[in-house]
Amino acid sequence: MGISLRAGPITEVIMDVPPVNALPVRAWEELARAVRQAGDDPATRVVVLRAEGRGFNAGVDIKEMRRTEGFTALVGANRACHAAFAAVYECAVPVVAAVHGYCLGGGIGLAGNADIVVAAEEAYFGLPEVDRGALGAATHLARLVPQHLVRAMVYTCRNVTAAELHAFGSVLEVVPRDKLREAALQVAEQIAAKDPYVIRRAKESLNGIDPVDVHRSYRFEQGFTFELNLMGIGDEHRERFE
Repeated sequence: MGISLRAGPITEVIMDVPPVNALPVRAWEELARAVRQAGDDPATRVVVLRAEGRGFNAGVDIKEMRRTEGFTALVGANRACHAAFAAVYECAVPVVAAVHGYCLGGGIGLAGNADIVVAAEEAYFGLPEVDRGALGAATHLARLVPQHLVRAMVYTCRNVTAAELHAFGSVLEVVPRDKLREAALQVAEQIAAKDPYVIRRAKESLNGIDPVDVHRSYRFEQGFTFELNLMGIGDEHRERFE
């Protein structure tokens, strides 16, 4: 359990952190290392990022923050999430995210920075940050849904379905849960069949023309999470979290 890597031309990076794939700081750091390792391997042509268990990713481990005195866990989680999101975005080869169940909080950071998203029919996506006394990952949500929906989702903490994202074009395919890995691998195989040098340059060029610097944008958001914690609001909301 934890973060595992199955190397090959199509490398699978798998999250399996029971009970709900809410990742503690160490797991976020492991995830960042695994994705970077995959991209740095010249034999890798594409990465499939997926999860075992009930859902794709439930964000950070809030209980870890509640157990930790001071702001050590908060700072650690913010740094580690930034590293994991950056690893996906900067991965030298395309990353296909295979999303099932819930994709919440930090999960949005991963899916939003992936090159392609394939989702199971029951999958849903959301940012419950306002209800947790935090902010962040709107940068990545904005890569999945239109701007006004970003704002509505942030303010109300409403979720959207895989079918809605498919209509926006940000989810490539919606398939039954038991076909998700197969669907992700099929897309990955199409990419892996291309000239690997060209694909790596394509990834680099597409990142180079992005209109928003995802690194600076996300770190800007995180500053407001620090403010909320300094004001004691973050602790208030986390104490109510079950």
